Parts: sequence; C-alpha cells; structure tokens
Amino acid sequence: KQCRIGDIYAERSQRGASDMELLSVTMNDGVMPRSEIEGKDNSSEDKSNYKVVLTGDMVYNSMRMWQGANGISPCDGIVSPAYTVLMPKIPISNGYFAAFFKSPNLINEFRKNSQGMTSDTWNLKYPQIETIKVCIPALSEQNRVADMLRTLERRIAKQAQLVDNLKKYKRGVVAAILSHQLKFSDATGSPYPEWTSCTLQDAVDFLDGQRKPLESADRAKRQGQYPYYGASGIIDYIDDFIFDEPLLLLGEDGANILNRSTPLCFIAEGKYWVNNHAHVMRPKAGQNIKFLCELLESLDYTRYNTGTAQPKLNQEKCRRIELALPVYEEQCRIANFLSALDQRADKAQSVLDYLLSNRAGLLQQLFI
Repeated sequence: KQCRIGDIYAERSQRGASDMELLSVTMNDGVMPRSEIEGKDNSSEDKSNYKVVLTGDMVYNSMRMWQGANGISPCDGIVSPAYTVLMPKIPISNGYFAAFFKSPNLINEFRKNSQGMTSDTWNLKYPQIETIKVCIPALSEQNRVADMLRTLERRIAKQAQLVDNLKKYKRGVVAAILSHQLKFSDATGSPYPEWTSCTLQDAVDFLDGQRKPLESADRAKRQGQYPYYGASGIIDYIDDFIFDEPLLLLGEDGANILNRSTPLCFIAEGKYWVNNHAHVMRPKAGQNIKFLCELLESLDYTRYNTGTAQPKLNQEKCRRIELALPVYEEQCRIANFLSALDQRADKAQSVLDYLLSNRAGLLQQLFI
C-alpha cells in the first residue's frame, strides 16, 4: 500500500540520558556503538542534549541521508543532536526497512527533499522526510524479504572473509619465503642453495629513458585502446603504445610509496604507454618477472624515499636497492606457487563481486 514515511515513523525527541551508550551511524554498517569504532569514549563533551535511541529505531545523519547514512539501531543509546531518530508507529520489519532506506530510489527521494543550496549543506529533517510517499508490502511479506536479505548478507560476509583470509595467507607466505623461512626444493627433494645478495640494478635493466608523459588535454584528444600507465596503474587509454612486452613498473612518486594503499610494483603486459611517474624495468636473463614483482612489492621503501613534501623514489636510489635472490629455478617455483594463490584469490573475489552485483540488482527490483 502507498503511505507516507510519517505514517510509519514518528520522530523521537527524548533527551537527557547522557549515561547511555554513545552510538554512531556509519555509511556501510549502519548504527554501531561508538566504542566499537573509536574505542572507549573519554571525551568531556556535555551529552545532556544528545538524543535517546531505542532498539529498533531508525537513525540517520540529517546532512548525509542523501548518501545513505542511516540504519536500524541494534541497541539502546544516545546520538548527537545532528542525527534524526525515528521510532516505528506501526508493526514493521526492521530488516526490511534497513534495506528499504538504502535502496537507490528512496535515496534519490531523500536527495530531492533535502534542503540547502549545495550538497555540503543539504539537510533532511523530520518535517521533510515524513511527507515522502512510499509503497510497502504487508508485514508478512516484509519479514520474508528481510529473511532472504539476511541469508544473502551472511553469504556475502562469508565470501568477503574468504577473500580477506586468502590475501592475508598470501602475505604471510610471501613474508616467510622472503625471510628464507620457507624453502623450495628441486625434483629430487634437495633444497636449493642459499639466496645471494645483489642490488636491483644487478637484476633488471632500467628503461626509464623510453617513458613519455602526456598532459590530460593531449590524452583526451588521443583516446584509444592502449593502456596509459602511471605510478599506481592504468590511468587512461590512448591511441598508441611505447612498450610491447611484459615489464616491471615501480611507482616513482606519490603518497603510495609510504602508505601503500595500492600496489607499488606491478607487471604491465601487451602493448602500453608509461608516463614518467613509474620506473620501467626489464628483468635480466636468469630472473623471473613474477618473483621480482612479488619481491619488490614486499619491500619497505621508507629509507629509499628522497622526497619531502612529496614522497619520491629516484632512479639512483632504486638502482641501489638491496635484494636477496635464489637461483632461477627456485624463483620460478616460488612464482608459480604465488600465482596459484593469486588465481584462488581472484576466483573468490569474482564470486564476491557476483554476489554484490546480485544484491544490488535484487534491491533495485524489490524497492521500485
């Protein structure tokens, strides 16, 4: 049936319970105790004006409702006056409305009804949200939808945990291999000799002289099929290429050198162009490109950083990076083993992407 949100929810305005648990509204996880996000609350702020929240209340950030900052509270507590608290006026399924209030169509309605000149000042208070018209099914159908969504969310959570565990396992394996704790053997079962020390320039040839940067305006005029690489990977596609072989790319500058939010070393294959923000390296004879990539990605580059305001790895420093390398046969064995782990993680990630896509499509169909 069609009704207004004000027919379903009333605003809860109760205050004066500063001793209750402090809650926050997150974009992805809904309402959570602040202690689970930031640890123990030691602030001296006066919370006497904070709003009371009871289990099952809908809580939303008045200035971020158009982005989906809302959720059903799993517990009693208090929230900042910047939040709006809604309490059910009729029997409803909390699981259904938790998903309904994050559905694309309803989020769009929240955006259209928010007041303010720009997105930074948009605000959705109760007088604006209560008039929004919605269509809701009977309570029994709400419960069926909520049960289905809970099952799907549990499946997604399990798959996401599998992906995370596989990534952690690979990081542990790489750390063990590169610290020589994990040895690979030849076909007879005999271990390979100890790793030998060298520098990066002993293992690769630098091809930085062939790089060529293009301004964004120039790239816009030369759109095409060939990847254009920068410090953190592909940033565009253009109509020509410089390289046509598998090569190692190592980010030359940027915050990623220190914070490592994305891979710093990666392999580029096929035909592609590289700008001057990534070192280009060709492994010398007797070196496995996959092994070198894993090795370089595992390094801490803090001591090689030559930048101040902007982190930078200049070529002179990179050439002197100290490495420990096993013989080629063992490099290949290690590379093959790590590739198998990558394939397993990629397959798990593909399943997770499929589940997430399924959920998005399902929510779109459920809440038209």
